[in-house]
Formats: sequence, structure tokens, C-alpha cells
Amino acid sequence: MVLNPVRARAIAAASLGAIAMVACSSGGSSPSATSTKTVVIGSAPFSESIIVANMYAGALQEEGFQVTVRKGLGQREIYLPALQKGGADNGIDLVPEYVGTLLEFVNKNAMEASGNLDDSVAKLRTRLDTIGLTALNPSPAADQNAFAVTRATADKLKLKKLSDLTPAVAATLTLGAGPECPSRPFCLPGLEKTYGLKFKTFRVLDSGGAKTMQALTAGDIDVGLVFSSDGAVAARDLIVLEDDKKLQTVDNIIPAIRKDIVTDKIRTILNRVSAAMTTEELIGLNKQADVDKADPEVLAKGWLQQHGITKKK
Repeated sequence: MVLNPVRARAIAAASLGAIAMVACSSGGSSPSATSTKTVVIGSAPFSESIIVANMYAGALQEEGFQVTVRKGLGQREIYLPALQKGGADNGIDLVPEYVGTLLEFVNKNAMEASGNLDDSVAKLRTRLDTIGLTALNPSPAADQNAFAVTRATADKLKLKKLSDLTPAVAATLTLGAGPECPSRPFCLPGLEKTYGLKFKTFRVLDSGGAKTMQALTAGDIDVGLVFSSDGAVAARDLIVLEDDKKLQTVDNIIPAIRKDIVTDKIRTILNRVSAAMTTEELIGLNKQADVDKADPEVLAKGWLQQHGITKKK
């Protein structure tokens, strides 16, 4: 996330040459005529993106597709150009994305994303079409940007929602988030415009990651940008402040894919994966990956088997 459209959801950018790459051979069924070309799937460098990318990979592999996963590509500034290049040109063909955030990224923050999922998806597809991409069906599972405080801070300042953070209170507090926050419309600019908040200090950390969590827990910051589906939020007993003025927009997970790669078969497979995901499951998977240190690829494999999308081997 950062941030709804702010959801930069990335930690450090990495060059494509340094990308970790996992090649997946075809699964139980033999490759069909539609699967002779390898589908290259990318992910951003955080557990949720890696888990979902491997869900896509496992589902496609089960149906006979050759799949390569390139994980940890960095921010959208890195992986969106890779998506436009395509897997045949050392780029990627498919990546898990977030409806509102991606829309605002490709439209250069034109503020088209809203709380209406169907409308936001339609606008996203229109924007992607001009650059040779499209988006398939969105999942019910969503992961929005959110702002959290410790339970002690919430109790002390009587905070339940963002509007409880009055300008006078915010002026005494430190906000921590990724380096994109000062320029993203759903982070610092949005907090100021929608809620009238100007914080005493802004501390550059990561985009809803471990550094932000640790800084919150240690009291180095008072308010931190987190992701609503992050299992570490509950594990650390952090309190997410309700976005009562609806600053954030819809951020359902959605497959972004090259138009020259997508087929009816690929569409059916990926739409099935998206339909099966829930936010509650996502939170649980993220907790296992980030708190319990389980392997995201193993988690994706187990999820696919649990939902009958792949067979146990």
C-alpha cells in the first residue's frame, strides 16, 4: 500500500538482473497448445504479493502452463514497465495488483478511484488498455492502506477513528510511513486535505512493513501506515483507526496481465483463484508469512490444495 493509490507496496527497488527467479515446471497435466509459451509472473517485495503470485502460478501450472515467477521486483516504477515489456523481453506478463492503487498510478493521480468497485475496475481497464494491459476479475479479498497506533496511544488519546486525530493532537505526533507518503494523495496530502492533519514530524520508514511495525511498538513514531490485511497488526496489538471520512478507495486484489498473453483459459483459471480468496484468509496467510516466518510459496501451495484448485501430490 502505500497508499491506496498510495500503496507503493514496495520496499526497496531492485534491478531486474538481481531479481530472484523461481521456475515452475508444468504440473500434472500435459501442456496444451495454449501453454507452450511460458507465462512470467512478477510480484512486489512483500509477502502478500509473493503469496498471490504463487497462487496464480500454481493454478496455471496445474492446467499445464509453463510458469516462471520473478519475485521482489520493487515498486510499480520497476514492475509496471517490466509488465509492459513482457516476459519474452526479460519482463513479466502478469502481476497481482490492487484496484484503486493501480488506477491512480496509471492515471497519474487523476482521482478516478472511488469506493465503487465496479466503476473503479471499469476505469482501470480503460486506462490499462492504452498500454497493452488489462485487468481480470477483482477478488473479494482486499488490502487497503490504513493508519494504526498502539493500544496505549489509542487509550491515552481516546482514538478510534481518524477524525479523533484532531489537528491539535496531530501537531504533537510523529507519523511514520514509506518514502512515497509525502507525495501520494492518500497519505500525507490526503490526511491534510480530508482530515486537516499536519503532523509534528514525518519519519521515513517502509511502506507498512517491519520497520514501521517496530517503530510503532517501540514508541519511535505515534502513527504508522499499515496494510489492513497485515496479520502482524493484530499480532502486535495495534489499533487501526477507522477511515470514517473515506480517504482510502477500493483496493481489491486483481490480476493485471498483458493483453497479448491472456486467453479464455487463463482468464478462467485466474478468475477462479480470485473468486476463492477472502480478506480473512489473506490476513491469516500474511500472519503466517510475516509473524510465523512460513514460506510464502508453501503457503500458496497449501491454499490452492485447500480450495481444490490443485491436487495434493
